[in-house]
Amino acid sequence: MPVVPIVLVVPIVLVVPEVASSMRILIIEDKTESWTWLQQLVKLVWPGVTCGWAASLTEARELLRQQQWQLLLVDIGLPDGSGITLIQEIQQDSHPVPTVVTTIFDDDNNIFHALASGAQGYLLKSDPEPELVGQLQRFKNGQPPISAPIARRMLQFFREPRKDVDSLNDNDDAVLLTPRETDILEGIGKGLRTREVAQGLGLSEQTVSTYVRNLYAKLNIHTRSQATLEAVRRGLL
Repeated sequence: MPVVPIVLVVPIVLVVPEVASSMRILIIEDKTESWTWLQQLVKLVWPGVTCGWAASLTEARELLRQQQWQLLLVDIGLPDGSGITLIQEIQQDSHPVPTVVTTIFDDDNNIFHALASGAQGYLLKSDPEPELVGQLQRFKNGQPPISAPIARRMLQFFREPRKDVDSLNDNDDAVLLTPRETDILEGIGKGLRTREVAQGLGLSEQTVSTYVRNLYAKLNIHTRSQATLEAVRRGLL
């Protein structure tokens, strides 16, 4: 049977306002220069747009309570936590605001964690300005904005060795994990290094390394990106 990849939903139909002058975009970015730059790019796509600014998760939550927004541009590395946490919170709303990640992070853990959490696009701030403007125009036209390097990483991921079809389609109880294994899988899924997982659980780094090897064998996975998606599938992230 053909291999079935882990389900990773990237919405392909986006709802955006038709009237550019009514567009309200909240940019969640802790660096002033990056906020100013992103605002300039946004205005090239939506002339007359109203741009808000939040420099932290706390400020973003407050502005989301106070006003209605049509799009959020969310950085991942914020002073009081990860922007992915905010994306997850927004998905709990009955009518979640579309979110697009704008970040420097291009690692598998952040990419797949963000998209699996509900982000409708993933843009790298290192991309050339014309490319970023073009990607924002894609969102305006109802298409998911994904930086080319991110798209390539996603394709590469699905070319990696996969679990077999039966293990992917089985429910979570098919491969039972101990509480300790679950804790370690959650840590890996969050992008923590072995040393960080060990410190958080009060274990030695060598012990955690052994757990990780056994966990990979038990789940028939081979990479951290696969571990991240397995953690998402099990509801740990």
